Amino acid sequence: MPADDRPARLGRPRAQPDTASGLSPRDQILDAAAALFVENGFSATSTRAIAERVGIRQASLYYHFAGKDDLLVELLTTSVRPSLDVVRGLVDRVPGSVSAAGALAALVLIDVDTLARTPHNIGTLYMLPEVQGDRYDGFRADRQELQDTYGRLGTLAATADIRATVTPERLGGILIQLAETVIQLRRDREVDDQDREAITGTCLRACGLTPDAVATARRDATALLTAASV
Repeated sequence: MPADDRPARLGRPRAQPDTASGLSPRDQILDAAAALFVENGFSATSTRAIAERVGIRQASLYYHFAGKDDLLVELLTTSVRPSLDVVRGLVDRVPGSVSAAGALAALVLIDVDTLARTPHNIGTLYMLPEVQGDRYDGFRADRQELQDTYGRLGTLAATADIRATVTPERLGGILIQLAETVIQLRRDREVDDQDREAITGTCLRACGLTPDAVATARRDATALLTAASV
């Protein structure tokens, strides 16, 4: 019988994940947890099931994480923190060397890309009842900071009539929800550049920007993101 046709040997679960995937043991566990949380729900997923998906002993999972809540906190944080890390450096330069509209457009693009890359569309779990618990205070604080940043940049970029009628808190809530439509788009298909452009343009227009101002903001955002990546 050719080697490739031999039945796989089940054997015993390993102490550590297989490194052939290129992911670290910790990342393999996170990826398996994300898949199972989204497929089966958080409550219905056990740490044993996560360990079995990776192919390790349950005890080995606890070497990296204390339990399911720690896994979900880590996954949710990765859907917010990268956007914050980049944007914090931009916000302090507004409205000096960086235009508010350009910084807002950059934030939307970063946020959409972050959410588009989260493993197994983990953003679908934002509204889980468990996420309202104390263990998730850090994630909720990060997301609130992100929403506040949307509100601050949106207000600075907005036209006078928008600033007169919409508070920064309300505008931030609207803008972050527009950016997070990428979570729903991922349920049906891959997110592409047209989606990114549409979401960014919608956020800018929600601030009252004209088509010319939207185009300028997009160019400014491209320059900002290019400079940030150097």
